[in-house]
Amino acid sequence: MNKTKNVFDNVLQLIGHTPLIKLNTITASFNGNYFAKVEAFNPGHSSKDRIALYIIEEAERRGYLKPGDTIIETTSGNTGFSLAMVSIIKGYKCILAVSSKSSMDKIDMLKAMGAEVYVCPANVKADDSKSYYQVAKRLHKETEGSVYINQYFNDLNIEAHYKTTGPEIWEQTQGEITHLVACSGTGGTISGAAQYLKEQNPNIKVIAVDAYGSVLKKYHETKELDTNEIYPYRIEGLGKNLIPSSTNFDVIDKFIKVPDEESAYTTREIAQTEGLFVGYTSGAVMQAVKLLNASNEFKDTDKIVVIFPDHGSRYMSKVYCDKWMGAQGFEATAEEKITHIT
Repeated sequence: MNKTKNVFDNVLQLIGHTPLIKLNTITASFNGNYFAKVEAFNPGHSSKDRIALYIIEEAERRGYLKPGDTIIETTSGNTGFSLAMVSIIKGYKCILAVSSKSSMDKIDMLKAMGAEVYVCPANVKADDSKSYYQVAKRLHKETEGSVYINQYFNDLNIEAHYKTTGPEIWEQTQGEITHLVACSGTGGTISGAAQYLKEQNPNIKVIAVDAYGSVLKKYHETKELDTNEIYPYRIEGLGKNLIPSSTNFDVIDKFIKVPDEESAYTTREIAQTEGLFVGYTSGAVMQAVKLLNASNEFKDTDKIVVIFPDHGSRYMSKVYCDKWMGAQGFEATAEEKITHIT
């Protein structure tokens, strides 16, 4: 194998080392300089490739996984896709419990990758027997020779990003990063990257993006889980109705919540201004940046890195679908540019 000629033994060798891309148009009126860590350049099109490979290889190293075993996980879609991809290469079966809030695009992709998929209702309590957390646990108990990845309560989730995402950002910014802005779901990405970056420079400010309907922001501020905060929301991949142990709240300086509707518009705006076809959570991150600018969070000299977690192809039936947008009461925002020749 000669990596200098872009020849690889398998797709897993393409995981990580994603580009940092300067944002120009969408941030033109903002204070500061903005760079996006575009995780869609991973072969599985999301940041979850990093944890899927890292956790599975650690399980192999520790003797938990052997040939022919089954990998089981709770997922909103991206982790599941990454686990299915790694399972194919390494010869494991893959069973996934997926939230019904996940787009059909994500669910169809999981099936296309050979995973066995259980779709579970989104708007139930985490301890409900039908929640995707509990279904995955049940499947693990019922399946001999299985390993439950358990990304929400697995310290390896943080460790994967501490060893990869954080160092990459530090190197790519030549140590000049002043702020990291990223969504918080399981919390592994932001926690691992933040831990590494703050070890290099404790003055770097880390801002987590949360959803209205999630408990994370209030827990960060009060250390109390307030169930009154919980209600349904549309953005996938951020926020939670429980407190994941894979979130290190101590390395996060502040949380900011973003609304579903404005985040949807901003997702489309990224595509139409920067040419980056990214997912709904990326729109949420940029919506947070807009709100932070409005509150004068940044100076002109600041270097802000935002993490765009996944690819827009996973949201074709949602945020990029005018019919779905209309059904949510959102405006489509995209000018009709299709001409049918008959």
